[in-house]
Amino acid sequence: MLSQVRRRKLALPDSAIEIALLDWGGEGPLALLHHATGFCAGVWGPVAERLSDHYRVIAMDARGHGDSSKPEGADCYRWEFFGRDVLGVAEILAAEHPDGRVALGIGHSFGGSSILMASAERPDLFERNVLVDPVILPPAWARAASSADSPGNALAEGARNRRQVWPSRQAARVKWLEKELFADWDPRALDLYLAEGLADRPDGQVELKCSGEIEAAIFEATGSFDLWSSADRVRTPTLIAWAARGLFPRAIFQKLAACMTDARVCDVDAGHLAPMQHPDRVVAPILEFASRSS
Repeated sequence: MLSQVRRRKLALPDSAIEIALLDWGGEGPLALLHHATGFCAGVWGPVAERLSDHYRVIAMDARGHGDSSKPEGADCYRWEFFGRDVLGVAEILAAEHPDGRVALGIGHSFGGSSILMASAERPDLFERNVLVDPVILPPAWARAASSADSPGNALAEGARNRRQVWPSRQAARVKWLEKELFADWDPRALDLYLAEGLADRPDGQVELKCSGEIEAAIFEATGSFDLWSSADRVRTPTLIAWAARGLFPRAIFQKLAACMTDARVCDVDAGHLAPMQHPDRVVAPILEFASRSS
């Protein structure tokens, strides 16, 4: 699936961060895709291939993930930095494209939150956005985000205790398929995560490109940035795709949409990992939204 995909790295201005990109090609307007915490650009493959009939599709590895830079220290993984990275990538890519804009920004989970932050800073740069089950905490959750029993800290503990190394990709596949997290994945997405989310080690084994420590730092920073104030500044037409079997109440996304100038919520019959579980169910509302907004 990646044989025809172009790989590239962008050095972001005013930082030491390089962001790795996967470019699926396509002759249409620019679409920029951002993955969920702990994953990588490659898992967008089944979605990207469908979208490339309509868009020039480029997916990015967030800092600390995939083949992007992995700066040391938890402070490097505060949520505002991910928004700034999206903005830096979008500005560079948009300047290379005839339209001078990102026609479609698509983010999943914390990737959706990152797209939202970038769009709040430069609403003129993004023509439309789709946020797939974004991480938007209800205000009460956000106030408790720094407490010892917060959801973010529980997820961080799980990330630190997660297995990092396997004898081979096939061994990782066998173990992952035993877990509920991967039970409903589209086989193509799982293949891509095995290929792109694991690095080859000198001893012949493979390990996660996004370490448990980096993932934990991101989880522990959940709620540290006021995403609600960002939503108030978003002028970009936005579709918020609620995963009906996901993690968040639909009402919180309705409240988020009400904060924006032009936003609506649609339902996707999938769990939180919808792009990897049911890519066609994600692509359909994206294309319908783009068509209505054109």
